[in-house]
Amino acid sequence: MASEPQNSDLTFPPADVVGELHPEINTNVQVDPSSSEMAAYKEKKTQKEAKQEKHDREKKDALRTVKSAIIISGIIVALAGAAFAIAKKLREK
Repeated sequence: MASEPQNSDLTFPPADVVGELHPEINTNVQVDPSSSEMAAYKEKKTQKEAKQEKHDREKKDALRTVKSAIIISGIIVALAGAAFAIAKKLREK
């Protein structure tokens, strides 16, 4: 009664019952190559984005440091100029 179809298309491999029930003895693991390629691509993309973000952060930190140094130097020069001006006015009196 239950016979095989005449146009049998055997696209699926036969089931490995022992390997499925006892995974510790299954040493022949098949990996889907497209899935592993996509996972590798995503990992590379994530690493590249992290590297770019780190580079941008370091660039911003360096720019912030230079900007702070220029502002502090300007304040020091202004204070020194004011001190010399005050000293000159006091000497004149």
